[in-house]
Amino acid sequence: QVQLVESGGGSAQPGGSLTLSCVASGFTFSNHGMTWVRQAPGKGLEWVSGIYSDGSDTYYRDSVKGRFTISRDNAKNTLYLQMNNLQPEDTALYYCGKHSSDYYSIGVEKDYDAWGQGTLVAVAA
Repeated sequence: QVQLVESGGGSAQPGGSLTLSCVASGFTFSNHGMTWVRQAPGKGLEWVSGIYSDGSDTYYRDSVKGRFTISRDNAKNTLYLQMNNLQPEDTALYYCGKHSSDYYSIGVEKDYDAWGQGTLVAVAA
């Protein structure tokens, strides 16, 4: 049974940092691209970041470039999102997703066949 379990969310002040983790089980993690998406209250899904199965290629949406870093540890079956210089507009529920292949695709939900339950990030002064 495929499972993705996110953790690491919480409250932060503007300029603060948080690191999200997504522990994967039930599939060969190293064979699949992964993504982080987020959904703010009352808004649609935003693709935040993506990473190839071997970590050799990554994607960031413009608003998080230079502030967020996606990484993975295939030996630990874990995906990470290091978030620095957090801003109120980063407030959202963050989800990790498993791509059906070894790369990532942006904005195409049907390419992802498993999602975690989400972890909440709240940024306020």
